[in-house]
Amino acid sequence: MMGVGKSTVGKKLAKKLKLKFIDIDGLIEKKEKKTIKQIFEDKSEDYFRKIEKKITLEELKKSNSVIALGGGAFMDSSIRKEAKNLSISFWLDLDIKSLLIRLKNVKKRPLLNQDSLEESAYKIYSERKKIYNMSDFKIRCKLMNTDQIVNKIIKLYESSEN
Repeated sequence: MMGVGKSTVGKKLAKKLKLKFIDIDGLIEKKEKKTIKQIFEDKSEDYFRKIEKKITLEELKKSNSVIALGGGAFMDSSIRKEAKNLSISFWLDLDIKSLLIRLKNVKKRPLLNQDSLEESAYKIYSERKKIYNMSDFKIRCKLMNTDQIVNKIIKLYESSEN
């Protein structure tokens, strides 16, 4: 889910595991030379999702990396299938109340209506949580700091490798 800290956790995790970190949203912005919000505004969400799918499927084929998917990427059945087949997936779950605090002053999230932030965030979370639950592991992040989340992921990752 947007605002949960996928990029922050992903960077730390990759560094600790000595792997490459890939931020899908960052790659899209670099390729398009626009922010995600600008892509949504200038070209449409459909256009963004097509590029997201293409780039994500390419990146999932690479090994030895930690990938932060965009918040909506796992909703795509092709991305989800490849993520499940080629990697171990983690859902960083944060309750809506905590997410709202983080998202309150963020203007770069195109799917969030700042005028009714609570309503739009709750709607997105409600629509996505059933699909997010298909991840290999769910990490409840509310009472954890970034290092604790990273350590928990490493523990789960290592136990799933055995």
